[in-house]
Amino acid sequence: MTLPIFQHPTMTVLVDDSPSFIHSLRYQLGPGFPSIGFSDTGAAIAWLREHGSAPAALAGLLSPSVDTYTLSPQPYNIALHVEQVCGIRNQAQRFMTPSVLVVDYSMPGMNGIEFCEAVRDLPCRKILLTGVADERVAIEAFNRGLIDRYVRKSDAHALDRLEAELTQLQEGYFLAQSEALRMLLALHDYSFVNDPAICGLVRELGARHKIVEHYLFKTPPGFLMYDRDARPWLLAVETEQSMNAHFEIALDGGAPPSLLEALEQRRVVPNFSDGDGMYSKLAHKEWHRFTSPALTCHGRELYYWAMFALDPDVLEGHVDSFAEFLRRYPGTA
Repeated sequence: MTLPIFQHPTMTVLVDDSPSFIHSLRYQLGPGFPSIGFSDTGAAIAWLREHGSAPAALAGLLSPSVDTYTLSPQPYNIALHVEQVCGIRNQAQRFMTPSVLVVDYSMPGMNGIEFCEAVRDLPCRKILLTGVADERVAIEAFNRGLIDRYVRKSDAHALDRLEAELTQLQEGYFLAQSEALRMLLALHDYSFVNDPAICGLVRELGARHKIVEHYLFKTPPGFLMYDRDARPWLLAVETEQSMNAHFEIALDGGAPPSLLEALEQRRVVPNFSDGDGMYSKLAHKEWHRFTSPALTCHGRELYYWAMFALDPDVLEGHVDSFAEFLRRYPGTA
C-alpha cells in the first residue's frame, strides 16, 4: 500500500461520437467524478494536449546543489524542494487536470484504440468502452500498453465497474507522479510516505474529515489536507529522531520546563509554524497553542502524529475550494 505525495480531484474525459450518451454518462457519474465530454475526437485531443501535461510545479521539486563544506571529491547533490508540492494547491485550474480518459472503441473516423495511441504520451490513464465483439481488440490494446482498463457497455454493472476503475486509476495517476521521488524522499526525512501504516492513517483521517485533497508538507513533516470547502488540516508526522531534535532545540532555546517535559515524554507533537518549524522564543509563553496531544502509529518505525485544524490565513496564497468548482463548472453539481 503506497500513498501519492499529492492528490486532488481531477477531470474525467469522456469521448464518444454520441452526444446523448456522453450527457447520460456525465449525469450518472455525477459530482463524484467531474467530467468533460467530447463527440469530436480532434477537439478532445486538442483539449487533452492543453490540460494534460504533468503539473509544472513538479519540475521545480529537484535542483542541483553543491556542498561547499564537504571534503568529498564529489560535492554535488540533489536538493529537494518539498514546498513546491504544496504550491499545487494554489493553482485554480488543478481540478481541470485530466487524470482518466474514457473513450468508446467504435467511433467513425478514429476508433478508440487510434485515439489512445494519439495521446499515449500523456500521463492520463485510459479506459476503453467496448462492445462484446471488441473484447479481443481491447485485450491486445491492453497488452500493448495503450489502455489501462476496458469496460463493456453491455455489462449489467458497467457503471459500477466504471466508477470503481475511475477511483483506482485516478489514484494511480498521482502515484505515477510520485514514483520517481520516493527514494529521494526517504533520504530527506520523508520515509513515512513509503510506510503502509502512514498510508492507512492518511486514508482513515481522510474519511473522518471528508478530505478531498492532500499535499506533502515540509515543516513540520506531514500532509496538508483540505476538505471540499477548502478547510485546511495539517497531519504532522514525527519520529523518535525528529522528536529528539525538537527537545534539544527547545532545551538550547530556553523553553519552559513544562514544554521540555511534554516533549521528552512524547506527550505532544509540536507545530511551531514560524521559521524552520522548531521552537523559538515567539512560542515561549503560549507553547500550548503550537502543540497537540501526541498519538502513535506503529509502522516500520514508531511515529508520533497529530492533526491540526489550521487557520487558512496562516497559509500562503488563496486556495479555491472543490465545492466552489463544482458550483461553477457546468454538469458537475
